[in-house]
Amino acid sequence: MIARRTTFGSVFGAQPELCVQKQHQDVPMGRAEFVGLIAMMYATIAFSIDAMLPVLPEIARELSPELAHRAPLILTAFVLGMGIGTFFTGLLSDAFGRRPVIFAGTALYCAATIVAWNSASLEMMLIARLFQGLGASAPRIVTIAVVRDLFAGREMAKIVSFIMLIFTLVPAFAPAMGALIVQTAGWRAIYLTFLVFSAISVIWMGLRLPETLRPENRRPLRVPLLARALREILSHPAVRLPILVQSLAMAMPFCTLMLVQPIYEQVYDRASSFPYWFGGVALIAGSGSILNALLVERFGMRPLVTITLGFQIILSGGMWLAGVADMAEPYGFAAFLIWQLCLFMQAGLTLGNLNAIAMEPMGHIAGMAASVIGAISTVLAALIASFVGMLFTGDVSLLFGAIACMAATGFVLMLFMTRVEARMSAAQ
Repeated sequence: MIARRTTFGSVFGAQPELCVQKQHQDVPMGRAEFVGLIAMMYATIAFSIDAMLPVLPEIARELSPELAHRAPLILTAFVLGMGIGTFFTGLLSDAFGRRPVIFAGTALYCAATIVAWNSASLEMMLIARLFQGLGASAPRIVTIAVVRDLFAGREMAKIVSFIMLIFTLVPAFAPAMGALIVQTAGWRAIYLTFLVFSAISVIWMGLRLPETLRPENRRPLRVPLLARALREILSHPAVRLPILVQSLAMAMPFCTLMLVQPIYEQVYDRASSFPYWFGGVALIAGSGSILNALLVERFGMRPLVTITLGFQIILSGGMWLAGVADMAEPYGFAAFLIWQLCLFMQAGLTLGNLNAIAMEPMGHIAGMAASVIGAISTVLAALIASFVGMLFTGDVSLLFGAIACMAATGFVLMLFMTRVEARMSAAQ
């Protein structure tokens, strides 16, 4: 049984407690502790990706010296596994409860982490990272379901906003942590850090947060329902088009994450200072979500996404045509830094809006639609980013050109989406 006191104090002050009752015993958890727990579990994703950035050169030198450019696939293998897992974790938690799915996902994540730590080849590490992503999809999806079990409406929005605030800080510090670990204990120690991080969060949850989904509220796992929802989603043009644009909008930062460390090292000779530049960019880029909140009511979701993609066409296309990749120092690096900041800010101005656009016609199957839309877009983005990453040989212009092409494709799809919606409205 779950009970909430009717009044809460300040968010991080001496507030009343969130009371979870299990086996006739109240287990008190304040809101600050709850936010910290959920944010830590959710941050497993960002930590598992961004802390790897400064480690990639070391891994390449040891496991794949002849094909060092394949090392960034370590990032997209994780994202691909996470996208595949997103299809199922929400449905499994609705059927079996939140805790069993999080425990199972964490166990898979930890087992894959041990395999990755002990890998003797890049191929084995890529397989391990794929399964790491599968395991990490459980805390990514199910923790938000836990928040929904306990809160609703504005209370839920406030809790999620604090979780996301903490989550956005992780990319700013994770690369510096990864670099410190490499310098003190070697690159394999980063996987032991992942293991400890995940173990702390799941033990914390196991001790302090009982099951939040009552047995009477669970729904049987029905694969035919998932198949039917998938057909409905993919057959609806007003959903299919924003999924494609969302995939492209996700692929852009994924491509940059894959290649940003090699670019800093090989092109601009700033390997030692990379974690600090990246952290500063990540902190400033977090304002993209705040900017979106200020602009979306004025311009609307569709126009704002279209304008943002149009700006990216001009920016990335201009960088490519102007030959910024061949510009002398320090001007070339300064231009790349500004471009990187704009690209990461773009995520806050597009991804949430595109997800909301895709969800609009799917209110009757919202939960299942959220899983399907998130899974498809993540998998497609990982595949696109992997393809671009495999082509990279140290030429920054490839990244500028690839981003410009993706932005142009997304821009055209957004214009086409407007016409499709107009035709659908006229037909009703």
